[in-house]
Amino acid sequence: QVQLVESGGGLVQAGGSLRLSCAASGSMLSINVMGWYRQAPGKQRELVTVITTGGSTNYADSVKGRFTISRDNAKNTVYLQMNSLKPEDTAVYYCNAEADLTGWGNYIDYWGQGTQVTVSS
Repeated sequence: QVQLVESGGGLVQAGGSLRLSCAASGSMLSINVMGWYRQAPGKQRELVTVITTGGSTNYADSVKGRFTISRDNAKNTVYLQMNSLKPEDTAVYYCNAEADLTGWGNYIDYWGQGTQVTVSS
């Protein structure tokens, strides 16, 4: 199995910054795409950003120019630098990783437990 452990959430004022980290561990042989999703109260979980092993990225329009995703493949860790935070960024942020446990290219989605980000106005 694969465990994803997130850290770095908290309370910040609007305009502030936070950095989230997510470390993957377990019996995976490789990890493909890693990313961050978020879920605000009463809303569905939505994509924030993803990054491939090669470093290609994709961002939700709402965070472009403010958030930056990066990863350390050697450490199986993904980071999310969040700048110019807004109250509407308040949500539980979940780490996601596509991991192959068999070596056959069968990638399965794994999720972290989530970390709360609260932005006060």
